[in-house]
Amino acid sequence: MGRKFEVRKVSMAKTAAQKTKVYSKYGKQLYVVAKNGGSDPAGNSALRSLIDKAKRDQVPAHVIEKAIEKASGVGGEDFSSARYEGFGPGGCAVIVDCLTDNNNRTITDVRNCFTKAGAKIGTPGSVAHTFEHMAVFSFAGDDGDQVLEAMLTADVDVSDVESEEGTVTLFVPPAEFDKARQALQEALPETELEVAEITYLPLTRTEISADDLPVFEKFMNLLNDCEDVQDVYHNAILPD
Repeated sequence: MGRKFEVRKVSMAKTAAQKTKVYSKYGKQLYVVAKNGGSDPAGNSALRSLIDKAKRDQVPAHVIEKAIEKASGVGGEDFSSARYEGFGPGGCAVIVDCLTDNNNRTITDVRNCFTKAGAKIGTPGSVAHTFEHMAVFSFAGDDGDQVLEAMLTADVDVSDVESEEGTVTLFVPPAEFDKARQALQEALPETELEVAEITYLPLTRTEISADDLPVFEKFMNLLNDCEDVQDVYHNAILPD
């Protein structure tokens, strides 16, 4: 498909305050997934996947356990999903996914981020069509044909397999996430997945100029500092 997937890991915070924000975001996600699909990872594939992701991002076990235990109780917070779309610095497309228990607070916080960066928040669907919803797996290796064969044997619908610079990246539809992960574990049991997530990949890219780079970075920092923001997707190509 001619794409090169840019592996973007969460930049782990060095200060206690920044770490707390990362842990809080994971805690909220874990709570919602466990509340909706059950607190047993064996029977909740979404929860199992999120736990694996949290561990890769060095979220402490006690943070994970506390969120799941909280979801097992009666009552608790009532979080809902909220998505905002728009155009960031340099005209890049941006999707902001949130979990919130107060929609008025969340839209105000997100709108302020756009305003402070001179960006423009759009209407629902204004940029989502320029992204592709995809499950992505990435790991060290160089044999993309072996991975493709394993997927075909397991009857997994494969969108693409890339093998570049010692890394194999597999793209499958979101509905195939569990089946693809199971097939990878069976075919390559010693392989550690560096990326295993369902994400949004841009179909087109927008180059950000050196002049726009500082305000773009400010924009991303503002969004990531928002309590309710969980994920930010964009199609920006940043200057070297």
